[in-house]
Amino acid sequence: MQKVESKSDKYNLAGYAWLVRHFDLQVLPHWHKSETGGTVHQRSIEPGGSIKERYPRSYQPGVHRLDHFEFALKYEGLNLEILAGVFARVEDEELSAWITAKPQGQYTRRIWYLYEWLTGRRLPIADLSTGNYVDVLDKDQYFTTDGLIVRRQRVRDNMPGTPAFCPLIRKTKAIAGYTSYDLAGKCHNILAQYPEKLLNRAISYMYTKETKSSFAIEHIVPNASRAERFAAMLHSAESQDYISKALLVGLQNRIVDPRYAESDYRTDQNYVGETVAWQQEKIHYIPPEPQDLPDLMQGLISAHIRMNKTPEFHPVIHAAAIAFGFVFMHPFGDGNGRLHRFLIHNILARRQFVPSGLIFPISAAMLNNLGTYDACLESFSKPLMTLINYTLNEEGKLTVITPTANYYRFIDMTAIAETLFQFIQITIEKEMVSELNFLRNYDRTKTAIQAIVDMPDQKIDLFIRLCLQNNGLLSQSKHKSHFAELTSVEVELMQKEVLGAYK
Repeated sequence: MQKVESKSDKYNLAGYAWLVRHFDLQVLPHWHKSETGGTVHQRSIEPGGSIKERYPRSYQPGVHRLDHFEFALKYEGLNLEILAGVFARVEDEELSAWITAKPQGQYTRRIWYLYEWLTGRRLPIADLSTGNYVDVLDKDQYFTTDGLIVRRQRVRDNMPGTPAFCPLIRKTKAIAGYTSYDLAGKCHNILAQYPEKLLNRAISYMYTKETKSSFAIEHIVPNASRAERFAAMLHSAESQDYISKALLVGLQNRIVDPRYAESDYRTDQNYVGETVAWQQEKIHYIPPEPQDLPDLMQGLISAHIRMNKTPEFHPVIHAAAIAFGFVFMHPFGDGNGRLHRFLIHNILARRQFVPSGLIFPISAAMLNNLGTYDACLESFSKPLMTLINYTLNEEGKLTVITPTANYYRFIDMTAIAETLFQFIQITIEKEMVSELNFLRNYDRTKTAIQAIVDMPDQKIDLFIRLCLQNNGLLSQSKHKSHFAELTSVEVELMQKEVLGAYK
């Protein structure tokens, strides 16, 4: 076995940070960085939200370089991308010797299992026959699925995915706050305050609002036919589970121009960028290479199935992992963003987080908070873009130079899940409530105006709309052109009702 080099520095890297440097890995940064040295324990939050922790000298890992595995699992959680990188550089003989020196150790068994799980190779070590079973993923720190018993290492594979795609989401204080707040219960309580007839009208408009907002995020103004197709798709969100290859392809065909409908995942390398000058593109995001997509997308579908089979797996965590995983894969040439937002609705509806028949206008919350939505996407895309080597020719064809598949397999989606919870809270407490209150006030205002002047419904609707467009007042020109039959006194009384309802 190779020995750890001695350091003269006061503080030495430990765990994942040490492994990354020692094995010269090009990986996405881990959320936690550890050092050992000195005599006190220090913890700080770095810019961007990552944690830096300094442990006393006594915490220094053992004399063998693979002892940093145990330190990492014990103090820094799980990082499958880094482990996969190390496993590709360590000889089976060295790893087997390290494991058999302490075969019953819980961290040793996890590393042993993860090696065979990630690589598909079997180490020359006999199966364990005694010892308690241990979870591969700490359920107190991570969202986990129902465990699959693995007798060879005596572990429970409770991870939320497969080696092809396994996103991880930590149980942070922010997420604990959202789960204890019970957003689904909050929604039910709010809806109970409104009459059924008003709710039905509001729900109808929420589908329209979600449709317009989802297109607007992408700066698209759809024609009536395109908008109707997307709205119809939203209405079907709770009818079936759409996360399969055939159904995803079908959805893509429904929402794009027929000339850009695809019969399979894309076969070209796409990217998200903008033209900043003649023949000069600014690249914001590069999704997986097309040859990696079939395996990655099958991994995403398999992860979805695992989460679905665990009733306790939180619906919002489920939606964050799969819907954002989908948009990061960008499996089609067009329609990925709208499909990603549709999948949020599909999962929340199927997991009964949303009352039957209702849709949360989540895209409206995203549209009104685009900076937060962009930051959510960039929590993955920005560090990723520092790692990808690519070329872009004069025709805009992008070529990825080095393998990238593992970057997309094991994403830490904790920040993304926190943001989706935030959007859902905004949707329930602001977007939805404001829509319901608007309609309730509208009905009350119509009744009050009807008592002043017995006008047709269409005329009352027009009066209210014109007032709302002009800070609650009907302009002189609109009075003359649309309501010449009304006296100034009648208009003033009617304006007062509008102002009282909406100011």
